[in-house]
Amino acid sequence: MGIVAAFFFFFFFFFFLNSILFDFCYLLEWKIMEFNSFSIYYIILLDWVSSLFISVVLFISSMVVFYSMDYMGIGSYSSNRFLFLVILFVLSMFLMIISPNLISILLGWDGLGLVSYCLVIYFNSMKSYLAGMITCLTNRLGDIGLLISLAWMISFGSWHFIFYIDLYNSYLFYMIIISSFTKSAQIPFSSWLPAAMAAPTPVSALVHSSTLVTAGVYLLIRFFNLMVYNNMIFLFLSMLTMFMSSFCANYEFDLKKIIALSTLSQLGLMMSSLFLGFVNLTFFHLLSHAMFKSLLFLCAGIFIFYMNDNQDIRFMGSVCNFLPFCTACFNLSNLALCGIPFLSGFYSKDLILEMSSMYSMGLVFNIIFFLSVGLTCCYTVRLFYYSMILSTKFKCHFFFYEDKSIMKFSIFFLTLGSVLFGCLILWLLLIDFSIILLPIYLKIIPLFFVFLGFWLGFHLSEFSGFVFNQTFYLFSNMWFMFSYSYYLYNSLYSFNSEFKFLLTWGELYGGMGISFYLLKLSNYFQSYSNNSIKVMFFTFAVWLLIIM
Repeated sequence: MGIVAAFFFFFFFFFFLNSILFDFCYLLEWKIMEFNSFSIYYIILLDWVSSLFISVVLFISSMVVFYSMDYMGIGSYSSNRFLFLVILFVLSMFLMIISPNLISILLGWDGLGLVSYCLVIYFNSMKSYLAGMITCLTNRLGDIGLLISLAWMISFGSWHFIFYIDLYNSYLFYMIIISSFTKSAQIPFSSWLPAAMAAPTPVSALVHSSTLVTAGVYLLIRFFNLMVYNNMIFLFLSMLTMFMSSFCANYEFDLKKIIALSTLSQLGLMMSSLFLGFVNLTFFHLLSHAMFKSLLFLCAGIFIFYMNDNQDIRFMGSVCNFLPFCTACFNLSNLALCGIPFLSGFYSKDLILEMSSMYSMGLVFNIIFFLSVGLTCCYTVRLFYYSMILSTKFKCHFFFYEDKSIMKFSIFFLTLGSVLFGCLILWLLLIDFSIILLPIYLKIIPLFFVFLGFWLGFHLSEFSGFVFNQTFYLFSNMWFMFSYSYYLYNSLYSFNSEFKFLLTWGELYGGMGISFYLLKLSNYFQSYSNNSIKVMFFTFAVWLLIIM
């Protein structure tokens, strides 16, 4: 499976190079059925955007499949189930990427939601079940917007949205944006993303780098309309997501949750750049982020694998002494995440920051933008300090070393991607090739905030004073976002009888109500048949008279 995915990666990458060189795209129609004047077509659009994104997804999924041979085992029933779920997941992403039709996009969109639920509950623990339920229900919430958009688009005569983007009403775009917010975990739908860390680490690497969470951003890129997207409310929400997740990651001690919150921060950056109008830069950062974030997760998986399934960074000191190669790859991906010059993340992140400075946003927006960049470096250095510099606090007489060659093979190629991919794609595409004229202090500000974040993160690593203790529960629980939604639901449910009826009519008149009344009826007949024979004969005579 991994070799097949790698082969198709090369195929789609060469197709992307051809399409960008000769400036062409393929639109393929497959007639599924025809009945009188009614016909159903499946449309496939292969242009440079979809082919490049497919090649990145295939590259990461092939590395994940190779990695899983060691991490999840091979040949057992459990590992085969895992492999089939990963294949279904990648196929659902394909259906979403290659289609310009909203019906078939919904097919891939729902496939991603359902298969992600199966992958999150893979370990069959109570924590996995609860995390899977939050993930599935939040993603299903986003389908409402897509379904309303589908009904709305009937009046335009076709669901091929790519031909009608300039004609649609702005409210239809708002439905699509809200749907994408749930899939990409923006505020107020952010609480499912750290909960989805209950899935196995290879799944996290695939889900949180290039598939599930980026589906919403990709859909918004396809639906891009500058007149509608230039909206301060959505921009503020996405920047708030970026700031909140960066801040909360500084309070977290679970290794995978820190990386999940960093994914949320980068998604906020992508969304905010999209609402500023930089559609090509958003796509560029989407691809470069997929490379170094998948590497980050796979390296974290190796740490967890060797350290006896431990995910707490407080026990992870001096990992560099035991796993030197993996530690080097881990630190490289962390530096790419921070936007250190000449790594993959720098080219996209620095361009977004400089273009946003040229866009002349308000002071508050600029402060949030640059503070989020500094906080990214802050939690990265905190993670580095806890896992590399501190002395180990794990079991005594516990010694481990790198011997899993296939895992090292996967992270080696992803490291090459994290270092080279950004400059390669920038040279190939010449994305938003415009002259950026900024004064020297604005040019240096991103780098200044990066080093300020490094310095603060190093000094705050051992800080556990009054402020940290008082605010720990607020920030480690993501501003109690999930709890607030529960209180909102509970208050509406308790005080409003009409709303209560709207929520529960399906239970009263659906399967649950029918089963309740059938149970009551059968209990009645059972108690009736247990009575004396005189009652039975009497009722028999009454029914006989009625029939006659």
